[in-house]
Amino acid sequence: MDFKDKVDYFERLEHNPNDPNPWQALFLDKSIPFNEKSKAAFLYDSGSRTRQYLLPMVRVMARLSIMIIQLLKIILPKRLSSPKLLHRCLYWGMKYWITPEANYLILRHFVLGTEVLKFVKDNVKGAEEMPMNPLRPKSLNDVKDNLFLEHDLNLFNFVIRLNRAINEKGLKVEKVMRPDFSAISTEEITFEPFRRGWTNFLDLATAIEIFTPVYQLFLTDNDFWRASNSLQFDEVIGIYAATILDAHDRLVALNNKHPMIPLPTLKAGFRLLLHGLSTEVLHALLVNLKKQQALNPVVE
Repeated sequence: MDFKDKVDYFERLEHNPNDPNPWQALFLDKSIPFNEKSKAAFLYDSGSRTRQYLLPMVRVMARLSIMIIQLLKIILPKRLSSPKLLHRCLYWGMKYWITPEANYLILRHFVLGTEVLKFVKDNVKGAEEMPMNPLRPKSLNDVKDNLFLEHDLNLFNFVIRLNRAINEKGLKVEKVMRPDFSAISTEEITFEPFRRGWTNFLDLATAIEIFTPVYQLFLTDNDFWRASNSLQFDEVIGIYAATILDAHDRLVALNNKHPMIPLPTLKAGFRLLLHGLSTEVLHALLVNLKKQQALNPVVE
């Protein structure tokens, strides 16, 4: 499922100057780097009726649920914790209720995150032996293997291990004249086909808002806080990559700007959506730079 049809949809959509389609305008705009097919899937999904009419109500109920669950966690701090059950619930919800476009973007995010972290590691001299836990799901079944929780742990472990190596071994994150882009995929990332049944109507933003209190319910309070705070690292990883590329002016769509100041968990769903957007943009930038580098091979 490559969503070429969604690209064609926006390209062939008739332009009415008196009633322009906002999603078509965003799709055609190329000011921010973004994979064409994932951008088409994201915008097509964003234009759904559930996002327009259901999301506002869901968001209010989801945030109310987060507050209630927070109180329950004070009374029963660990009795409701079950990561395995959480991921089975997430798998069930994704398979039967979420649109194929949203599922594609979610699974793709784990692959992009793995590649971006590997790119940073590959371009810090002396960090070659640093352990990593690559996540490359091929289908929704892979969600059952604690995929979301592993993704959060990977981010914190990467930052801790890299900076310990910097402190203990004198490593540096610095400009690389010819960066190693081997970790970055330029070919299309594909997955096993997603179900497209009559119940698969929830868009990405609405699904994330629903899943956030579920995520909170089945994790310890500490695990949920850590997962929420992992969203603060967009800026950090972006700075690592920009330093290697000497391209700080390209830190677009990275918007937390304050990784040391944790935000309330109430808006974790919206921030998760921004986190996905930031990862797509950074990865697309790296893909473009890899292609440019391939056009200028080293002459020995």
